[in-house]
This record gives sequence, C-alpha cells and structure tokens, in this order.
Amino acid sequence: YYGELRPSEQPSSTRGRSSTSFISAEPSSKSCSERRSGKSGTHLPNRMKSQYQVVGGIVSPVSDGYGKQGLVLAKHRIAMAKLALQSSNWVTVDEWESQQPDWTETEYEQSTGMNDDFCGNTTPLSSPCPQLKLLCGADFLDTFKIPGLWRDDHVEEVVGRFGLVCVSRGGLQPERAVHESDTLSRRRHNIFLVREWVKNETSATEVRRALRRNLSVKYLIPDSVIEYIHQHNLYTDDSERRNKGTVLRPLAKQVQPVKSLDG
Repeated sequence: YYGELRPSEQPSSTRGRSSTSFISAEPSSKSCSERRSGKSGTHLPNRMKSQYQVVGGIVSPVSDGYGKQGLVLAKHRIAMAKLALQSSNWVTVDEWESQQPDWTETEYEQSTGMNDDFCGNTTPLSSPCPQLKLLCGADFLDTFKIPGLWRDDHVEEVVGRFGLVCVSRGGLQPERAVHESDTLSRRRHNIFLVREWVKNETSATEVRRALRRNLSVKYLIPDSVIEYIHQHNLYTDDSERRNKGTVLRPLAKQVQPVKSLDG
C-alpha cells in the first residue's frame, strides 16, 4: 500500500523529513472536516497530522514471481482489489508490480517514479509536491529483521527517503521493532506509528483460512469479493499448495551459486 503525502505549510524547522501500500497527502489549507481527504487522516498521530494531510492511496499487489505459498494469481488479486475499492474515491490499484514476470527488488524505484510523476504536475507557485510513504502493519516492521529478505540499501531508501506509516495491532510492539533495528532507529524521525484504538484482529491470513474451511466470511470482506472468490474457486486446499516448497524470491536471490570444484 503506498500513499502520497504533501507536507503542511509550516516553518521548515517543524516539518518531518522527506511504500505494498502508499498513502498521499497535501498541505492542510482547510480543516479536516472540510476536506474529503482529511477524514482519512483523523487516525494519524498528532505530529503527522500537523505536517501532512492524506490525499490518496495506492495498492500495489506483488508479482506472481514472489513465490509465497498459497499466493493466488495476480490477475485474481488485482480483480479482487478493484472490487473491494469500488466504493473508495481516494484509494486506487496500481498493476505495474503485479505485471512483472519476476519479483523485482525495485519497488522503491517504482515509488521514485511515482514521486517524479506527482512532482512533475506542480509549479513553483503551486502547493508542494506530494510525498510517498509506505503504509504497513506492525508485523511488517519485523520483516526487516529477516536475514536476506531486505537489502540494507533498500531499507535506507524506503525509510530514509520516503518514510513509513505503521498501524499497530493488538499484541504487537512496533516501538520495539524500531528500537531493535539500527536502520529504523536511525530513521525513527521518518517513521509514524499509528495506534488503532478500534480493535480489529481480522487478518487476511484468518480470512483465507476460513475460506479454505468453508466458513462464512460475510461482513469481513465485501460481498462482491466473496462472490468472485467462489466463482473462481480461490483459497482452497489445492490453491494453498501453490508454491509449496518454493523459497521466497527475495531470499532465493540472496543465495550465491556455489563454484564447482572442477572450475
């Protein structure tokens, strides 16, 4: 999930320095109640609400080449995401990453392109160009600690240049994840931790498990998505075996070929 944010018009000394979800925001010339986009920022921490205002979001499904067990085909994930977002007037689906034949390490390059596209539409007299930030859950922060999953320079790029907006969930401690990572701790000024006071422990993993067990997921996901899942027979025991035994592509790319003794 990636989002675009525009910095608020405050003195530079009070601005935060300038990810799959992105969010976007612009200077707050009106109160949150007066702006459509402001409503989405009411859960943001105070220091972020004073600097940014969310104006849009982008959902970027991963490529089929990622290799995760049970990952359904990108064409289905794209279709379900679009169905789920039919009622949203500020969140869109970006298909670029999902259309790549292999998983790519260049998500941050894509976000760089998005940033350039957004800033290319501004003029010196217009509002500041939007800024992209990676929107994630607290469990995502723990993935930075998995050896080989992230390249150090990519972590620096994502967190340092763009930044993170992390929504916490019950039982997880994003503050600890930030503290235990040298990179995240060094860039903590560009990490915004959002406390979700309305507890919702529903996860995509639990929804998929319920579907495999033929349990009802009504009211957990849109009816249109449920209908699509049943129509295409997704999230079954058979689909769960897809990519079984396959090493995640990011980890596989870290494995160096062993030189032959004959060579």
